[in-house]
Amino acid sequence: MKNILYIGNQLSNKNKTATTIDTLSVLLRSEGFNVTIASSKKNKFLRLLDMLYHIINYRKSIDYVLIDTYSTYNFYYAYLCSRLCKYFKLKYVPILHGGNLPNRLKRSPKFSSQIFKNAHVNIAPSRYLLSFFEKAGYKNISHIPNTIELQNYGFKERKLNDIHLLWVRSFSNLYNPKLAVKILKLLKDDDINASLCMIGPDNDGSLKTVKAYADSLNLDVEFTGKLSKEEWHKKAESFNIFINTSNIDNMPISIVEAMALGLPVVSTNVGGLPFLIKDYIDGILVKPDDVEAFMAAILRLKNDASLVEQITINAREKVEQFDWKVVKNQWISILS
Repeated sequence: MKNILYIGNQLSNKNKTATTIDTLSVLLRSEGFNVTIASSKKNKFLRLLDMLYHIINYRKSIDYVLIDTYSTYNFYYAYLCSRLCKYFKLKYVPILHGGNLPNRLKRSPKFSSQIFKNAHVNIAPSRYLLSFFEKAGYKNISHIPNTIELQNYGFKERKLNDIHLLWVRSFSNLYNPKLAVKILKLLKDDDINASLCMIGPDNDGSLKTVKAYADSLNLDVEFTGKLSKEEWHKKAESFNIFINTSNIDNMPISIVEAMALGLPVVSTNVGGLPFLIKDYIDGILVKPDDVEAFMAAILRLKNDASLVEQITINAREKVEQFDWKVVKNQWISILS
């Protein structure tokens, strides 16, 4: 049995969206790995100290350290944890998240080199990040996609007589949630019977801003706050289009889940999204922050039932490659 220390932000119990550390750790345990997690501390400084403490405390018993690696301040968590792992001669595996990591490679070349070149292997969940890291000269990198257990996702055919939009993400300016409200306004201005549900916790104060904006337009938008996966999957049964409004992105698992559930996806064409979605094959891609482009794509779906059927069936077939039954063999190979 291999002993794994997983370093990341386990904050789902602090009203934050569940991330890879919440899901992958459970799946690895189901395959017989002994997984310890750090950290669930809400305070950023205490969380960093807890991560470093776990590395020191478990240094003699762990076989691998997995490190969720992002492009913002969490990048420095990964840097410090990786340096400590190198000092103790521990094998560490950065898992690359965040659509802005390519810019981080350019802005912080020295820190990036120290993290990624000394890693046992770097794991890129998206081919988007894989391509950037390969172009930057990193050889020790593998692609293992974010995973779902496909058996838990019931596929449902969607009818688009009316438009019922679903948006699932944490509320952050990076994800441009205000655009979802603008899309609803444009649909209603065109006398289309439409609704919008926005699911997710607040991350940077955007939720309050978006609520106020919807109120200013006299729009009835449903804001649920954070829901569990099971809760939002149940909620999704009443909706027929999934929209993703991000300005910067990697490979959001919520889109993979929407594809598994049979929701046609309309998303901005940014970051890793064109590596996940083939335009008009298994989803629709539009320019970022372009409400008219979203409107045109949604109307195209509304007026073409055969297109909806084609996209949703193709999308469901695509996400079969993300099923844990497939992905687990790649993780077992890396960690054995």
